[in-house]
Amino acid sequence: MTFKLDPLYRLGAWGAAACMLAICAMVTFQVLLRCLDAVLVLVGASRLGYEISGVSEIASYLLVGATFLSLAYTFTHYAHIRVTLVIARLPAAARAWCEVVCLAIALALSALLSWEVVGLIQESLDYGDVSSGLMAIPLWIPQTVLVVGLTLLCLAILEALLTTLRQAVTAPSRYVAPGENDGFGDNDNFGGE
Repeated sequence: MTFKLDPLYRLGAWGAAACMLAICAMVTFQVLLRCLDAVLVLVGASRLGYEISGVSEIASYLLVGATFLSLAYTFTHYAHIRVTLVIARLPAAARAWCEVVCLAIALALSALLSWEVVGLIQESLDYGDVSSGLMAIPLWIPQTVLVVGLTLLCLAILEALLTTLRQAVTAPSRYVAPGENDGFGDNDNFGGE
């Protein structure tokens, strides 16, 4: 299956990678500062006592960003776990329609979650909600990243749904499940069959 909006999903994946790199950089810098203090104490000098305040809080928000921004990319590359024990044994036409139903349910749930998070952002903006940690980060910022990731996922699911629906209507007997013809073999794909 070819996704027309793949560059957009890749942009989300790059955002997720940037979040992971930022986490790694912050934690590494924090560890290096602690190691420097330890070395100073070993040689009899006094500690510098430098540290990045709120590393845990920032890292947790970045982890949420990395998780949600990568959802669409991992979906389009069949890296989400798929349990196909039942559908794999159905005829091609029945598999196509089962896939359509599953994608429609996934789209509905993802869209509902996106809608609710948009409401949460509005609430955070109305009340001026900030995080309760050492740094007062406005909560609408990490919540916006959630909506961006969920919206990308909705677009990816919608693309897959339309493609699968078209195939279910026009040529159901030739339906091939996503990831089956990806060059990795029948059971070695990233879909986790």
